[in-house]
Amino acid sequence: MRISLFALGMVFLSSVPFCAFAQELVPEKVETVKARVIEIISQETRPIEGTDVTTDFQTIRVEILEGEKKGEIVTVENDYLVLKEGELFYVRYSFDELYGIERYAVSEPYRLVPLAILFALFVAVTLYFGGIQGARGLLSLGASLFFIVALLLPGVLKGYSPIWVSIGVASLIIGIGSYVTHGFNKMTTTAVLGMIATVIFTGLLAHVAILFTRLSGFASDESVTLNFNVGGSIDMAGLLLGGVIIGTLGVLYDAAIGQSVAVEELAKAGPTLSRHSIYTQALRIGREHIGALVNTLAIAYVGVSLPLLLLFYGFGGESILFALNREIFAAEIVRTLVGSIGIILAVPITTVVAVRMLVKPS
Repeated sequence: MRISLFALGMVFLSSVPFCAFAQELVPEKVETVKARVIEIISQETRPIEGTDVTTDFQTIRVEILEGEKKGEIVTVENDYLVLKEGELFYVRYSFDELYGIERYAVSEPYRLVPLAILFALFVAVTLYFGGIQGARGLLSLGASLFFIVALLLPGVLKGYSPIWVSIGVASLIIGIGSYVTHGFNKMTTTAVLGMIATVIFTGLLAHVAILFTRLSGFASDESVTLNFNVGGSIDMAGLLLGGVIIGTLGVLYDAAIGQSVAVEELAKAGPTLSRHSIYTQALRIGREHIGALVNTLAIAYVGVSLPLLLLFYGFGGESILFALNREIFAAEIVRTLVGSIGIILAVPITTVVAVRMLVKPS
């Protein structure tokens, strides 16, 4: 009898739709909006659980300044950064529609005003000391950012090779930027041709470096998140080295323009000098430039990675060789070396092009 009742019960349960027992998955509503601190209710120092580190903890009353909750006064618990009364910041608002729970958390301080002031100072200093040339430089910078936003980013997101898209956009930036800043003349053309040739070579070297060092491009959290968002359609290793090409343009531009100007001035000062003689003297000038350029690029990458270097130097328990073998370090080493090789080769390449175009055969 018990077996029959059990069997009947199982038949009844199996006849009930599964969805009757399933809980509908309702996504949280998340919004990040601007807010202002009205009052600091309390502030204290608390230890972070499980560590010896302490952090400041605030309970603040804030006014929401935009979005659906505009004008509302809410209380927020803040352990992210210390805020002051009257300070603007971004608050992250989330609403769990299933349980009807609202949550508020401090997201970011409001930095747009100081950023705008700093940008205005940059423009003012550039125009005051650079004059017309400085204005041309700012115009060139605007065009470069436009090409990156309008061509590079959409091209990579559509699945094209990040390296070749970077080479194409870099060539546009080189051409437009150089002619806008220095005008349409033979000297500028020689620099442009030298830079484009160097960028192509750097792209090829970057491609080979990816294959030999077996870089995946997933050394950072941002890369992993991006890969999931695009469904794995982007070549992350190529994106890693494509960034090298774009990142070296400024230093590359300096080297190429410097060599073209050097050849032009040497040709004017010594019209009877042979092409070989001018090439040798211009290369001598370029060698002095190379040391500073390589040092600039390497130190720039070290500066960006300084927190990571401190972490491994002070608290890493693994050997130096194993640490260098990690992709997070190997990627920066490859970036530095590939970029530096490209910059070094820009000197002889641009010098050869300039001598051929600017110096008359003796």
